[in-house]
Amino acid sequence: MIIFTAVLGFLFTSLGFGATSALAEGEALQGTLINANQPVAGVAIKVFDQGGTSAGEATSGPDGKWVVPLKAAGTYKVDLDTATLPQGVTVTTGRSSLTLTVFEGAARNVLFPLGGAAATGPGAATPEDEGNSQLSRILDLIYTGIHFGLIIALAALGLSLIFGTMGLTNFAHGELITFGAVGCFFLNVTVGLPLELAAVAAVVLGGAFGYFQDRLFWGWLRNRRTGLIGMMIISIGLALILRYLYLFFFAGDTRQYSAYVAQPGMDLGLISVAPKNLIMDAVAIVVLIGVSLALVMTRLGKATRAVSTNPSLAAASGISVDSIIRLVWTIGGALAALSGVMLGVFQGVNYQMGFQILLLVFAAVTLGGLGTAFGALLGSLVVGLATQLSTLWIPTELKNVGALVVLIVIILVRPQGILGRRERIG
Repeated sequence: MIIFTAVLGFLFTSLGFGATSALAEGEALQGTLINANQPVAGVAIKVFDQGGTSAGEATSGPDGKWVVPLKAAGTYKVDLDTATLPQGVTVTTGRSSLTLTVFEGAARNVLFPLGGAAATGPGAATPEDEGNSQLSRILDLIYTGIHFGLIIALAALGLSLIFGTMGLTNFAHGELITFGAVGCFFLNVTVGLPLELAAVAAVVLGGAFGYFQDRLFWGWLRNRRTGLIGMMIISIGLALILRYLYLFFFAGDTRQYSAYVAQPGMDLGLISVAPKNLIMDAVAIVVLIGVSLALVMTRLGKATRAVSTNPSLAAASGISVDSIIRLVWTIGGALAALSGVMLGVFQGVNYQMGFQILLLVFAAVTLGGLGTAFGALLGSLVVGLATQLSTLWIPTELKNVGALVVLIVIILVRPQGILGRRERIG
């Protein structure tokens, strides 16, 4: 299987499919300046990196659009030159300078809401207090960490359930995340469904993909009594195959859904949050709580926990182990697809987006405790916060290191994870 995958990857690369990633738009900051439903042209935008070095500048065109390509992911300061605004127009929030994080391979949209002149006069810039600016950045990173953690938690919960019932470390789980994002993009942009309906359909398709994956593939391997090590290696090959298929059909650039790309943020005091993010947070919390309660309170949930604890005893008690595992794969596929849809809204759709966060998903599951649903939720929030808050001290390109350092420290103190149970080995 692995040899076949390697040969397939070599053929794809040799034929030019692997080079498609060179067409990626790459990292960028972009936006559209609108005042009273009319584009605002000729406004200067300057971008600086964390060290204060200029990273690029642009001027809004006749359609109000501007783009500043970046060399790498990271945290950047975006300044709008208020002196170049038309007379009587100002930034309504009073914030002409924003600090934003750009993810790898993603184009980040920047919003400067424009309106009539403020009471302090046209084009007047309000001086920012350094303490408030730093507090604002910390609060923004905390919220972003929680938001990102909830997205990771959806995928981590499914991965944890699969590991708990089968004992399989599924390296193809990241491609289930990508499947949801790409499926939603196809239904939304190509077919033309509203994003909300496309997201629901993508989650259903993700659940169906997980079901048929187990029915036609993993279930067959299970009946053949394939060892867990062999199945884990096969999952790596499956992940590579799916990733190349996504690259072939979707290409290598980062794309956006047709809606909610540039949404004005709600001013919440020291931070500004887009309503779409709050809605995604609410949906994620409801889904996570619902699945967690179902595991505890329903007959199927109790049967799932029984299979996770002791499959042989569960089978002897009359529980259909294969049916429970198939149900877990269905739920895991749906949760991963939902995670992919939200990640696509958050930072765009890319063929390797699931692969890029797979390590963080594994870290969340390990940190919370292997095979424990509630541990996966807690571990995901810790990983999300550690990933974002670490950028206060280290470059953004190394932010995943912060989450892994936290993982190592906690595992050194508590090897079974935060909510894991001690097991005797040997």
